[in-house]
Amino acid sequence: MKKLTMERQVLIISIFCLSYVVGQVSYSVPEEMAKGSLVGNIAQDLGLDVKRLRSGKARLYTGDSVQYIELNRERGVLLIKEKIDREVLCRQTTPCALHFQITLESPLELFPVTVEITDVNDNAPVFQKEERVFEISESAIVGSKFMLEKAIDPDIGLNGLQRYTLKPSDNFVLKLHAQSDGSKKVEMILQKPLDREKQEHISLVLTAEDGGEPQMTGTMKIYVTVLDANDNAPVFSKPVYKASITENSVKGTLVTKVTASDADKGTNGEVTYVIGNSMDTVSKLFHINNEGDVILDGLIDYEIEKNYNIDIEAIDQGGLSDSSKLIIDVIDVNDNRPVVNMISASGSIPEDSARKTVIALMSVNDPDSENNGKVNCVINENIPFEIKFTSNNFYSLVTDSDLDRERASNYNITVICTDEGVPSLSSSVTLTLQISDVNDNAPVFERSSYEAYIVENNTPSLSIFTVKATDADWNQNARVSYILEDSSVNGVPVSSYVSVSADSGVIHAVRSFDYEQIKDFHFRVKAQDGGSPPLSSNVTVKIMIQDQNDNPPQVLYPVQTGGSLVAEMVPRSADVGYLVTKVVAVDVDSGQNAWLSYKLQKATDRALFEVGLQNGEIRTIRQVTDKDAVKQRLTVIVEDNGQPSRSATVVVNVAVADSFPEVLSEFTELTHDKEYNDNLTFYLVLALAVVSFLFITCLLVIISVKIYRWRQSRILYHSNLPVIPYYPPRYSDTLGTGTLPHVYNYEVCRTTDSRKSDCKFGRAGSQNVLIMDPSSTGTMHSSPILKPQRQEAHTG
Repeated sequence: MKKLTMERQVLIISIFCLSYVVGQVSYSVPEEMAKGSLVGNIAQDLGLDVKRLRSGKARLYTGDSVQYIELNRERGVLLIKEKIDREVLCRQTTPCALHFQITLESPLELFPVTVEITDVNDNAPVFQKEERVFEISESAIVGSKFMLEKAIDPDIGLNGLQRYTLKPSDNFVLKLHAQSDGSKKVEMILQKPLDREKQEHISLVLTAEDGGEPQMTGTMKIYVTVLDANDNAPVFSKPVYKASITENSVKGTLVTKVTASDADKGTNGEVTYVIGNSMDTVSKLFHINNEGDVILDGLIDYEIEKNYNIDIEAIDQGGLSDSSKLIIDVIDVNDNRPVVNMISASGSIPEDSARKTVIALMSVNDPDSENNGKVNCVINENIPFEIKFTSNNFYSLVTDSDLDRERASNYNITVICTDEGVPSLSSSVTLTLQISDVNDNAPVFERSSYEAYIVENNTPSLSIFTVKATDADWNQNARVSYILEDSSVNGVPVSSYVSVSADSGVIHAVRSFDYEQIKDFHFRVKAQDGGSPPLSSNVTVKIMIQDQNDNPPQVLYPVQTGGSLVAEMVPRSADVGYLVTKVVAVDVDSGQNAWLSYKLQKATDRALFEVGLQNGEIRTIRQVTDKDAVKQRLTVIVEDNGQPSRSATVVVNVAVADSFPEVLSEFTELTHDKEYNDNLTFYLVLALAVVSFLFITCLLVIISVKIYRWRQSRILYHSNLPVIPYYPPRYSDTLGTGTLPHVYNYEVCRTTDSRKSDCKFGRAGSQNVLIMDPSSTGTMHSSPILKPQRQEAHTG
């Protein structure tokens, strides 16, 4: 037999984050059914498929109670697991029912089930004693009452005790009195006076009958001995006594005191007290002494029995008696802690779980009453979870905020349940929850940008620098790989300059660098994790090329020609400190590698000239005399400040003379001795003609130039302008970062009075620089030098 009911019409279980409403399924089965008997088809009654029971790992949750019912997931039915005895299970409580829950997982679901156990007439009424003896005085008046022991039938309803019969009924009849607890007081009433002379001993049979099918009975024999002269029965002061006692009271505690009086005197007036329902468990918990004190003999528990109904008899020595009812209420004490049972729990959830995700279901029960049984549950603070009350003492644990595995990879959630008793009692249970990782963090470099240095002329594959990025995720999601992003340096792919190790982030040089070609460049490195999809970040790395002293100085002036001899003219009237010329040199290196110093290495006459250490200026150190040779040869060495230093040498020819013919004769002797010997007549004629022409021309020019320079020197006398070096035509620093950032052409000018003026701008030529062509026959010509021209060259 089964039925589907709604407890109190509708029982709604609302569990947070489990949006469903379930009805309570109820079944009714008789007690004493054999093991394996069918209770009901739970899958059909819940509207579930049998496959759902298997996939959801359906199971019964009964708490701490004995499990009498079992679930067959394969068939979707409930079966009897253990034989049920209603009287053992519920005693006199009605209705008698088993309450449990069926839980499912994925998703979590909960279905309450009630199985009512109906009574079967399997117990006959029983009297504790098989016989009872009364000694009744013959003077007992008609209507005298004699209390009889009640029969006990554990069954209920029609199967319980229904009626009593007494046979024979010549002198006595039965009278039943309903009591407040639903039972009936059984009294034997004297309806006909006794006559000891006629009948001293009377035998009676008291029969108790139930209403079951088949009917069952129990009997007790009553023996009455007729005595003389006791015609007054004891009388209780109250028909009903009430008392209360707290649970867990110690043995020997006085419960209450009852009193009964007897009008007779002597032994007929002596009253003794007995507990009538001696068969019940009451007789093991209480006893009454001759003074009427009801004393606790055992341990009582409010959760087992909330009150006791005791029949008390007062019996005098003549056998007369009276009865009263003692009702003892048990007062609850907060002696039970809340019981927390974890029904279902998740071991781990991903860190991107939505809020209000259910992670555990639990039931909480406190068998105490009223406030002692009211329970409140909380969890430890400062964690992203909360506990929610659902219904019927069920709670759910749900997420309360966003989770972050990088902040906390696991949580120990302690649920503390406390009742409202005084003092309160509590219980706790701890759930360990792991937070699984999600790839939600990109790699982060240790710096926002990097700068690294490498010395030029390095070997390829040299390790330059290491970039490092970390990822706060875990395992594969935190595995970082380094990638060189595509870009170009001066139109060349950056991968031809550097490479990066994917695992370690070490940056290697792919080629040997030349500071004079490239001084720095930058590129980007990407750090990418191993998640799916992967996350990445990038950083800029700047490589600075450091200079080495790998370039010697280059002499720009005086220009060293292959065939012609270049000479600087110094007049014999030159004073001390006369500026002969200036050696101009550059070094394409940088820093101290490009700091140049000038030294006079060789000289025809070391006592006549000196070279400025820093500026390369060649000056006279004494007065020029007529004894000094016309031809002076100086060798100047130019050194840089590198380690080790590099150098270059330059030969400077100086002509000490006041006129061109004097210079011509000196230099032509050196270069044309053989030609004069071979063609003496021809060259003499030619030389005289040329010399005469040049002498007249030069004389005019020299006079004009001296007049002009004398005027200009007055203008520039206080200008303190530096000597501007001469550079070969279109000499430039191709990188745009060296000594000469633009393309320049220069004119170096000398005057006969170099102490006053070192340079001029904007002139077409200078007459104090002579170029002697060895192939000529003594012909001298001046070399015009271009005006300064500035051509800006912008390099990429």
